Amino acid sequence: MKKNRAIVALLLTAIITVFLCYTAGIGLGPTGTGAAKNIKTGLDLSGGVSITYQAKDSNPSAEDMSDTVYKLQKRVEQYSTEAQVYKEGSDRIAVEIPGVTDADQILNDLGKPGSLCFITQTDDDGNANFSSTGSGYALARSLDEIREAGSVVLEGTDVKDAQGGAFQSDKNSSREYAVSLTLTDEGKTKFAEATEANVGKQIAIVYDNQILSAPKVNEAITGGQAQITGMSGVEEAQNLASYIRIGSLSIELEELRSSVVAAQLGEEAISTSVMAGLIGLVIVIIFMILMYRVPGVVAGVALVLYTAIVLITLNAFDITLTLPGIAGIILGIGMAVDANVIIYARIQEEIAAGSSVRTSIKAGFAKAFSAILDGNVTTLIASLVLMWLGSGTVKGFAYTLAIGIVVSMFTALVVSRLIVNALYAVGVRDPKFYGSAKQRKFVDFVGKRKVFFIISIILILSGPVAMVVHHQTGGTALNYALDFSGGTATTVTFNEDMDIKQIDSEVTPVVEEVTGDKNVQPTKVSGTNQVVIKTRTLSQEEREKLDQALVENFDVDDSLITTESISATVSSEMRRDAIVAVLVATLCMLVYIWFRFKDIRFASSAVLALLHDVLVVLAFYAISRISVGNTFIACMLTIVGYSINATIVIFDRIRENMHGRKNPDNLEQIVNDSITQTLTRSIYTSFTTFVMVAVLYILGVSSIREFAAPLMAGVICGAYSSVCITGALWLVMKRRQGKAVAQAALAGKTAGSSKSSAKQPTNTAQNNQPSKKDKNQPKKKNRKRVAERLAAQEAAAKEAADNENKTE
Repeated sequence: MKKNRAIVALLLTAIITVFLCYTAGIGLGPTGTGAAKNIKTGLDLSGGVSITYQAKDSNPSAEDMSDTVYKLQKRVEQYSTEAQVYKEGSDRIAVEIPGVTDADQILNDLGKPGSLCFITQTDDDGNANFSSTGSGYALARSLDEIREAGSVVLEGTDVKDAQGGAFQSDKNSSREYAVSLTLTDEGKTKFAEATEANVGKQIAIVYDNQILSAPKVNEAITGGQAQITGMSGVEEAQNLASYIRIGSLSIELEELRSSVVAAQLGEEAISTSVMAGLIGLVIVIIFMILMYRVPGVVAGVALVLYTAIVLITLNAFDITLTLPGIAGIILGIGMAVDANVIIYARIQEEIAAGSSVRTSIKAGFAKAFSAILDGNVTTLIASLVLMWLGSGTVKGFAYTLAIGIVVSMFTALVVSRLIVNALYAVGVRDPKFYGSAKQRKFVDFVGKRKVFFIISIILILSGPVAMVVHHQTGGTALNYALDFSGGTATTVTFNEDMDIKQIDSEVTPVVEEVTGDKNVQPTKVSGTNQVVIKTRTLSQEEREKLDQALVENFDVDDSLITTESISATVSSEMRRDAIVAVLVATLCMLVYIWFRFKDIRFASSAVLALLHDVLVVLAFYAISRISVGNTFIACMLTIVGYSINATIVIFDRIRENMHGRKNPDNLEQIVNDSITQTLTRSIYTSFTTFVMVAVLYILGVSSIREFAAPLMAGVICGAYSSVCITGALWLVMKRRQGKAVAQAALAGKTAGSSKSSAKQPTNTAQNNQPSKKDKNQPKKKNRKRVAERLAAQEAAAKEAADNENKTE
């Protein structure tokens, strides 16, 4: 790069950085301007809409209620990935949608949950089921009579999904507006029979005893997919689709109440979290400058750009951000350092080896590329699978993770390279500006593998032991929060309008003292004096004590205190989705690592190390009794991404050190050298990530601390496993396979030798009389020669086995 072009590049980078920071609103916080202000936020940050539905059937089955909760959860995710749906009591369902303030609009968009069915034009006796009117169609008889006649061909539950929009049937036609239906397997069979028997006739869609549409059947529909055409516009198509979707619920619902709720956390919680992020970012940048000098300054610019681009992207894609989401972004800043550390450590290694600065820069980026690519692509695969199969918090986390991965790769591989090369071109060429890697003292990590394995086994087993102890002493295995176990919602009408800060400082401590629950979640209903206080499940005696404490401390009217049992916001279906998503993601990561490293042992040892970290963090939850809620899922997923990335870096160096060496003499030496060579990266990345989370823990509110504490444990565990466990696991697997191959080869050679030996006596018998040449030689000498030959063969086989072990 020429000097003039380099100066222009540096100026453009500075201008773009300032512009993106201003656009993102960095330093201004959510209350300032820019993308940070416009990002969708969750109930905990900005409040939203809360709707409560009640089943029309007085005794709905638990299975139908669970199915309805799950279907509603899937539908409200169109507004926010952080929307929550859960059961209240035995016949009510609560819907909480963050980031919106118009409850009426949400109700209109969702539609009124009612009964839905598809009926034929006439029944088997020729009686009309519906007729046309001036304004459309009307039922000719009551729906009960129509059902009794068997004219209902499809129920709402037979519809899997409905989407309305515009489409173009062919190149020459104009755009049409239609509703696309996707049927269940059972619905597919029913609809095929109904359409085949009613070609040329109409089938009406009945919702709450009213006909929404009566499309004509043009042909038999057997594929489980159908379209209702003839809509006047997109709005009409979307409205019809909305009614069909909401009408396909397992039970019929009616709105009980709806309200706009205030943020669960005050502005102070947000400001402290943002402040923690800024402080952590400054500490990390200073650390990078001290360790890497000029490249450290470049890393600081890349980190600032990373933060700005992530905020702008979150706003552009309408991704809902909750307080744990802010923690995730702050954690991402720490993890984004990793790519820069890998590159700059490589540059320092090249300078220490005697290469020029220019050559070192070029080689540093080239040699770091494979580790950065494989580590980030592996984690990106996991995030894509979580987007596809996850729901709720899992899906929201996956979006944030994917954005962070892509942006960090861009800033490290493109922006950092551009700035470093430009600085060199303008004259920053002295090696002292870049530093030189110091020769690390050799550490026999692999030789101590038995000690490390024992430590890991103890750490892993401590979790189940603690869970059993807690369960046997009358508690739960883990400290499940409301999200997982459900609880009690107490609605209190106070005499004055309290803000969240006042509620946290005055009301929450009283509730904690009475209930002994440290995970109290108060929510204020906007425009009223009502506060909904969610706690663990309370007994009748505890509910009465809480009511009495509220009356005594705040002089509230006890008749204005109501309680409801609420179900877990993380339903069994959502848990199933999360588990399936993680399993599929792990399998995909295993396949990718296998493909890239051409060795299943790299993949399997990486997955085992990942499982190790997850189990150790689970043990931390069990021992520390930190509540297991929505942040638990996000924490575990973060550990998975962080752990696999650290492992890939070491495996990449092992692969590099084995390159071109088909029969390496000492695998232990190679593994130890690879761990030692990447030890700087392991220490620095773990330190910077830990600093970001630690600052968050120190300055954050209680809910953030419950997220940050296990993450700190996970960061420490991830560093330990990547340095002390993964390489040793790979070596053990490598040697075991080599030993198996060698034993098989030895068995084959021994079998061949035995066969030859079996033939020898026959030849001896045939030549029992010594020949003239051997007449004077004793028979013992022949047996001695055979024994010597067998011994030589065994020694050769043993040597081959030893060489096979070294080769493998």
